[in-house]
Amino acid sequence: MTTATAEGERGGFSRYFVQDFTASIVVFLVAMPLCMGIAIASGVPPEKGLVTGIIGGIVVGLLAGSPLQVSGPAAGLAVIVFEFVRDNGLSALGPVLVLAGALQVIAGVAKLGGVFRAISPAVVHGMLAGIGALIVIGQFHILFDEKPLSNGIDNLAMMPARVLGLTPFNLQTTELALMLGLLTIGTMLVWEKIKPAKLGLLPGALLGVLAATMVAWGFGLDVARISVPDSIAAAFALPEAGIFSTLTQGSMIVSAIAIAFIASAETLLSAAAVDRMHDGVRTDYNKELRAQGVGNLLCGVFNALPMTGVIVRSSANVQAGAMTRTSAVLHGVWILGFVALLPFILREVPMAALGGVLVVTGWKLVSLKHVQHLFKVHGYLPALIWTATFVLVVATDLLTGVLVGLALSALELVPHARNLRFKVGESSAGETVHLKLEGAATFIGLSRLTNALEQVPHSHAVHVDMDKVHAIDHTTAEMLTEWLSRRRMRGNDVKVTGPAPILKSLAHAA
Repeated sequence: MTTATAEGERGGFSRYFVQDFTASIVVFLVAMPLCMGIAIASGVPPEKGLVTGIIGGIVVGLLAGSPLQVSGPAAGLAVIVFEFVRDNGLSALGPVLVLAGALQVIAGVAKLGGVFRAISPAVVHGMLAGIGALIVIGQFHILFDEKPLSNGIDNLAMMPARVLGLTPFNLQTTELALMLGLLTIGTMLVWEKIKPAKLGLLPGALLGVLAATMVAWGFGLDVARISVPDSIAAAFALPEAGIFSTLTQGSMIVSAIAIAFIASAETLLSAAAVDRMHDGVRTDYNKELRAQGVGNLLCGVFNALPMTGVIVRSSANVQAGAMTRTSAVLHGVWILGFVALLPFILREVPMAALGGVLVVTGWKLVSLKHVQHLFKVHGYLPALIWTATFVLVVATDLLTGVLVGLALSALELVPHARNLRFKVGESSAGETVHLKLEGAATFIGLSRLTNALEQVPHSHAVHVDMDKVHAIDHTTAEMLTEWLSRRRMRGNDVKVTGPAPILKSLAHAA
């Protein structure tokens, strides 16, 4: 994608409508099975995920600070929602989301978007990997037409019993459901390997669900299918009277803060990834936070799932040729139209098929490449942070894993505790911008650095002078590396100077 994206944002609705229209259909096809699957993984009815997808498309799409990012229910929040609904009931989710959304709006108004960007990549990716593992071992039981157990350890311990309970020569509901789930998984994996270039944007998840649904329908298999209401109005259920009084409880406030924090971190991580995919409008992180807050507030009003910006749907949007926010908005319109006019089709989808989609989705989140990269480039501490976050998310709970990961991240400051000052100076000479960095380049000063980097004109050469930088943590190194890589991909002249140990952290950007 080129700078036409920026022109498209300014050029109005019609100029790139054809590109946005076709991209919206691709995103819709990707989003439908994921919205329902994530709802089931969260322990709520599938229509709740569809409501979140509709709000994320139509409302957040219009307000977003990242025009090409697509919002909706995210696997990254499935575990925390599952545990919350298990302990407090579905009716309590709405008020908590209203509070979480309000917190996000306040954070955006207070211009705290840069704070979330300073969260250690090791913590974020360790959290996502832990969530992915929990989704895999939880949805494993859905493949057998059974409900997941209360926590990750119990789900893991029960897996052998599920397998040993199979009776291959007497096919009953369990065996049939497993076959449909495996058919879904197999279709997705095979499609990723053999898909022709002309059909590359056709999502494997959709094909997998279609294959399992056609087999279940054609043979009249007696397996559990998803349940959706006859009327779309029933899906937009308002909270019960008096339910907002639960927000006086400390546990509810803690849950709202946790959801707001994790949703914001995942959204801004996704937005940063989307920015790397195109050369158009850069994300306004504070505007994006406000938009996500409005979306989650509305999801709370209608007692739906929480939302974030989601990288799978967003990358599909960019790759499909989207030029403006129109694509994200239209994908929400298509979900609304499908649920309103064709709910009988959704009722034919086997639960095991959606379980298969989530098994593949969760497995993709468990990326060992990231921890290997952290260890190779930045040393043992970032790898330890990733590992600790991952293990604790799986073994205890999401909030504990993230808090411990953040605490471990602070250890990177200890060797430099006496001199954490950081300065960013800027000067220009002709068509070259000189950025002079001094002091300890840690996550404490990351917001200052990112603001300076984003002010550099796209057409100018850049000299980043790090001669007086005596320390750099992995969070700053990762961010600076991505920025340098993006400038070089555009063909800009970029020069970096500094001490050898500092430049070593940035070597993989060369």
